Amino acid sequence: MTDSYVRVRGAREHNLRGIDVDIPRDALVAFTGVSGSGKSSLAFGTLYAEAQRRYFESVAPYARRLIHQVGAPKVEEISGLPPAVALEQRRSAPTSRSSVGTVTTLSNTLRMLFSRAGDYPPGSTGRLDSDAFSPNTAAGACPECHGLGTVHRVTEDSLVPDPSRSIRDGAVAAWPGAWQGKNLRDILATLGHDVDRPWRDLPAADRHWILFTDEQPVVTVHPVREAGRIQRPYQGQYMSARRYVLHTFADSKSETLRKRVRQFLTAEPCPVCDGRRLRPEALAVTFEGRDIATLAGLPLGALAELLRPTAARPGDDPAPTLARDLVARIEVLTELGLGYLSMDRPAPTLSAGELQRLRLATQLRSGLFGVVYVLDEPSAGLHPADTEALLTVLGRLKEAGNTLFVVEHDMDVVRRADWLVDIGPRAGEHGGRVLHSGPVAALAHAEHSATRRFLFAAEPPPARTPRTPTGTLTLHGVTLHNLRDLDAAFPLGVFTAVTGVSGSGKSTLVTRVLAEAVQDRLGAAAARPDTDETGDDHDTGPAVRARLTATTGLDTVDRLVRVDQKPIGRTPRSNLATYTGLFDAVRKVFAATDEARARGYTAGRFSFNVPAGRCGTCQGEGFTAVELLFLPGTYAPCADCHGARYNPETLQITHRGRTIADVLGLTVDDAAEFLADVPAAARSLRTLKDVGLGYLRLGQPATELSGGEAQRIKLAAELQRARRGHTLYLLDEPTTGLHPADTEVLLRQLHGLVDAGNTVVVVEHDMGVVAGADHVIDLGPGGGAEGGRIVAAGTPAEVAAAPGSRTARYLARYGAHRDRS
Repeated sequence: MTDSYVRVRGAREHNLRGIDVDIPRDALVAFTGVSGSGKSSLAFGTLYAEAQRRYFESVAPYARRLIHQVGAPKVEEISGLPPAVALEQRRSAPTSRSSVGTVTTLSNTLRMLFSRAGDYPPGSTGRLDSDAFSPNTAAGACPECHGLGTVHRVTEDSLVPDPSRSIRDGAVAAWPGAWQGKNLRDILATLGHDVDRPWRDLPAADRHWILFTDEQPVVTVHPVREAGRIQRPYQGQYMSARRYVLHTFADSKSETLRKRVRQFLTAEPCPVCDGRRLRPEALAVTFEGRDIATLAGLPLGALAELLRPTAARPGDDPAPTLARDLVARIEVLTELGLGYLSMDRPAPTLSAGELQRLRLATQLRSGLFGVVYVLDEPSAGLHPADTEALLTVLGRLKEAGNTLFVVEHDMDVVRRADWLVDIGPRAGEHGGRVLHSGPVAALAHAEHSATRRFLFAAEPPPARTPRTPTGTLTLHGVTLHNLRDLDAAFPLGVFTAVTGVSGSGKSTLVTRVLAEAVQDRLGAAAARPDTDETGDDHDTGPAVRARLTATTGLDTVDRLVRVDQKPIGRTPRSNLATYTGLFDAVRKVFAATDEARARGYTAGRFSFNVPAGRCGTCQGEGFTAVELLFLPGTYAPCADCHGARYNPETLQITHRGRTIADVLGLTVDDAAEFLADVPAAARSLRTLKDVGLGYLRLGQPATELSGGEAQRIKLAAELQRARRGHTLYLLDEPTTGLHPADTEVLLRQLHGLVDAGNTVVVVEHDMGVVAGADHVIDLGPGGGAEGGRIVAAGTPAEVAAAPGSRTARYLARYGAHRDRS
C-alpha cells in the first residue's frame, strides 16, 4: 500500500450522514464526540465491520453466506483498510468457570508446565495430561464440587434465623409462603410435632428431622380453616426445609424463587478438595514445592517472581521454556496494572476495563503487525496512574507496525493521540458529521466541537465550599477480599467519591460491604438492589459476605438504591422502554385507538412478548441469532419483520400516523415530543433526557448498550419514582462511557439528589468528578495485597495534599475543587 491513509467515502451507518474522512495508518487515532454522536458507528460499525466482511469473503462459502445474515456496513467505499481486530467492552458477563487464567490462556501454559515438568509423587504410573490439571474438564474436576471449589449447604441458623418463633409463626423462614407453607405446618402437626412451642424449646432430634430429613412421609391432613369454609381432608407429603431449598435452587425455572431461597444457602469450601477444585492426583503434583492450585492463587506479580529462577536457566528443556513464556506474558499484565490479579480470579468479578486490558495484553504478545486494532474506551475503569501504563502499552503496539483506532472520552489519552477524529456536534440525528479530522492541536479551530473546551481547558472552575454532613455512617473492622480490619466512615447528606488504583478495594467497600450492611439493616423491602430483570445467568450461589465488628449510623438511612453497570437484559428483547416501564403507557395508547377497539385488541396485543401480536419468526425479538464458525455469535435483523418485532396485523394499527414499531424506533428526544400528552410516558422520557440519554432509541436492544448507558437507564428509572425519606445512592463508576459534556449533565442530577437531602456515594476515576465532591475516600496505596487501606480521607483539597496517595497529584491538577453548577 503506497497510500498511507484509510479513506472512507459515503458512510451512512446508524446516524452517520454520508461522511467522507481520511485516517492515517500506523498511528494512534482517537475518535471523540458526545455519547451517541456516531464515533462508535464509524470506528466499529463501519471500519471494523467492513474489515470483518472482507475476512468473510476470503474464507469458505459457508462463512460467506453469513455476510447476508450479519449485513454489510452502509458505506460506499473504504480503501487502504488492513485486517482489523476489535477489543470491545464486552456487554455480557463471562461464565462463572471463566477466570483470569482462561481469558489470557496463561492457565494453558501453567498446566503444561505441571504436566511436563512437575514433580510427581513416588509410585506415579505416568505423567498426567494437561487436561488433568484443569477444573473445567472431566479429567481434572473434583468429583464432589464438579470443579467449582465450593458446595452449597444449609444450616439450622440459615433456615431458622429467629429461634424464638414457633413453627406456626414462621420459625422455618426457608419454607414457601401461602398455601404450600401452611400445608407443611399442617403435616408436621398431623405427625405429632408441637407447632406452637418456640423453636429453641423443641427437642434437638425433632429440630434436626424437621429441617434435614430425606424422608417424605405422606399423611392424611385435616386442615383447620376459618369458620364457614368447607374442611376437606387431603393427602399431604412432607418435604424437609433442606430438601425444599436445594431442590428449588437447583431446578426451579423461576428466578424470583431462586433468589428467595438463595438467602438460606451458605457457600463453603468443598470438603474433598478444600476449595482447590481439582482431583487428588493432580494436586499431588508440585512445582517448586507447590501444587497448581497454590500457584494459580498467587498474585501474578508474585507468580512471576517465583518462576524467574527457572526461566533464567539455560537450555530448551520444557521447564525453562514454559517458565520464560509465563514470565514474559505476566510482565505485560503487570505493566498494565494487573499484577494484583491471580490466575484463578473468576472472570465475572472483573470489571469491563480489567477484561479489556487482559485481552489487550494477549494481543500484545501475539506478534501481529500491519493490523488495525479498534479499541472501545481502553481507559474505562482506570485510575489516572494506570492510564499512563496503558498508553505505554498502546505505544508498543503501534511501534510493532500496527494502527490503533481508539474510541475514547479520557482527555489525557486523547492528548497523546497522533490524530483526532471528532464526530458531532450532538447526539443521534443531531450528530453524525465529522467536525475535525487531523492533528489534535488543530481541534482548537473546530467551533462546533463539544470536545474542544475540555481538551484545551485553561483553568479549572472556581472552588466551592463543601456541604456540611448531616451525620456519619461508620463501618468497623471490615474484612473481605483485600480489605483487612478496615474502619471506614461515610458522611451523610453529601456527595462522596471513593478513589484508588485498580484493585485497591473500592468496589468491594462500596458495592459489597456498605451495600450489604445497609440492606441488612433495612430489609429487602426498603432496598432496591440493581438486578437484571432476566436474572443473572452466571450466579452460582451466595457470595462470601464481609465480616464487620460493628456499625454506627445505619438507622439514619431510610432507603438504599444501588446502580451498577450490569446489562439491563441479555438479549435484544430487553430495551429501555420495557425496563423503565414507559412502554406500558405506549401500549395503552395504541389499545385505545378506534381501530384497535373495533378489532378487540387489548394493550397485551402490542407487547412483543405476547404470541398474538408478535412476529412468529423471531418471537418478537426483531433479531435472529447467527452462529459464526471460529467467531463469536451475533444477531441479524429478522428476515420476515425486518426488525419490527410485530406481525402485519398488529402493524396495521397506528397512532398519529405511526405504528407501534415506529414508536420503538424513535429516539428519546423525538418520543418526548410525540408522547408529550401521555403523562406516564412523558415522565419517564423526561428523566431519560435528564441523564443525557436523549439520543437512544426506545427499542434499542440491551445488547447494543454500553455499561455506562445501562447504568444511566437504571438511574433514570429510579429518578422517576416518588422519593421519600433519606435515600443512600451507591454508583459504581457512573461516568464510564461518558463524554465530559455528558458527565456534566449526569452530575447535575446526582448533585440534585444530594441537594434534596439524600446521600450519594460513587466509585470514580474521573478526577473532575472527584474534585467536585464534598468528601473523598482514597484507597490503596496499590492493588490487591498492596491495597485495601484508606490512605487519605477528607475534602478534595485535603486529599490532593495527602502524602502517600497516588490519587493526590492527579486531583491537584483540578485545583482540588470545581464548581458543580
